[in-house]
Amino acid sequence: MTEYKPFKEGKVREIYDNGDSLIMVATDRISAFDHILKNKITDKGAVLTQMSKFWFELTADIIPNHMISTDTADMPEFFRQERFQGSSMMVKKLEMLPVECIVRGYITGSGWKSYKENGTVCGIKLPEGLQESQKLPEPIYTPSTKAEIGDHDENISFEQSIDVLEKQFPGRGLQYATTLRDSTIALYKKCAEYALSKGIIIADTKFEFGLDENGNVILGDEMLTPDSSRFWPLSEYKVGCGQPSYDKQFVRDWLTANPDSDYLLPQDVIDKTIAKYKEAYQLLTGKEFAR
Repeated sequence: MTEYKPFKEGKVREIYDNGDSLIMVATDRISAFDHILKNKITDKGAVLTQMSKFWFELTADIIPNHMISTDTADMPEFFRQERFQGSSMMVKKLEMLPVECIVRGYITGSGWKSYKENGTVCGIKLPEGLQESQKLPEPIYTPSTKAEIGDHDENISFEQSIDVLEKQFPGRGLQYATTLRDSTIALYKKCAEYALSKGIIIADTKFEFGLDENGNVILGDEMLTPDSSRFWPLSEYKVGCGQPSYDKQFVRDWLTANPDSDYLLPQDVIDKTIAKYKEAYQLLTGKEFAR
């Protein structure tokens, strides 16, 4: 059996080269505040992979995506080991675009902080009198540049995103920037409406796109997972305060309250975190999670 080594490792993912495709493995690692924690969150990688698969299938009518298969039987023998079961996705190779596409449907987090200071979010002027966690009149697109691991992404305006893309693809900056913005908003609107009908508010999320060999814009990376999005339970939603969530907020809150933890979580925080991820998966897909 040929052994594969990841050629790229992110904070929580490993990417393997499979000739004309890639194999993306979502590990059970978890990161918070730009640190990889010392614990593993069992099944987390598989939940995230299955969730991305669900959304990719739901939105294929809006824009094509990079997913080929999540069945390890379609992958080289090495990936048929149990540790890759459910958490691996074979995807098309893309030339990734250097912009993170963030869309916000509700005002929260850093956006709320900025709004309180000057009435804007990422330079976009918003109506006066909004409250924390309030739904915005229309979703806003707030792209950022992608940072290397350990650095922070930098918020940019739509106009700046044109410049960033123009630098890499002369003559195509405006075209690509517009496609990214319009696709991001369309994806968010469809998925947020769907999630709401299942009892989950998608407050904000981020997408990444790349180009295929013909220069078409394709949706890549992961999609609408609790790692890349803020999911709130609709049943507990109230305007004017922070919201409980289905994402890493639980872990972040514990770390903030325990500054001497050295990024080591107690077992009950791990258990509650994975239970939240599985609950979100079940609500959204209507299926119980199984690897």
